[in-house]
Amino acid sequence: MTTIYDYSAVLNNGQEVSLKDYEGKVLLIVNTASACGFTPQYEGLEKLYQEFSGQGLEILAFPCNQFGKQESGSDDEIKDFCDLNFNISFPLFQKIDVNGDSAHPVYQHLKQEASGFLGSQKIKWNFTKFLVDKNGKVIDRYGSVTKPETLKDDIRKLL
Repeated sequence: MTTIYDYSAVLNNGQEVSLKDYEGKVLLIVNTASACGFTPQYEGLEKLYQEFSGQGLEILAFPCNQFGKQESGSDDEIKDFCDLNFNISFPLFQKIDVNGDSAHPVYQHLKQEASGFLGSQKIKWNFTKFLVDKNGKVIDRYGSVTKPETLKDDIRKLL
């Protein structure tokens, strides 16, 4: 059975990472953007990370420019924006596509394992969140309007 651990992705600094490195941790995987109405969710994500990272939570942020061209900067500009405005300490990956033929394999897997509204696999907007258990199984998918701080109970159950 394929799990999230069968994939890899490239961090913002250019380092390729096997998601197997996160085996045994609960993952919250989010497609992000710097110029979106939901961008302030970075703050909630960082608070979750501060509260639960010591207990085994990892948050993986994947910038994406497919929704309203709201992540048009370079990877360096995205990192600078996140550092300056939100001081994030969780892993930030290189900008990817989450939909279409060029969708990153991580997102192809996530969408296959946890469909959205009415069974749609397509990501609808920035800050869609996927919760993955310690065994690499995709447990749930949350839409953009779901604030990170409302996920605490779901995260606690998996830690």
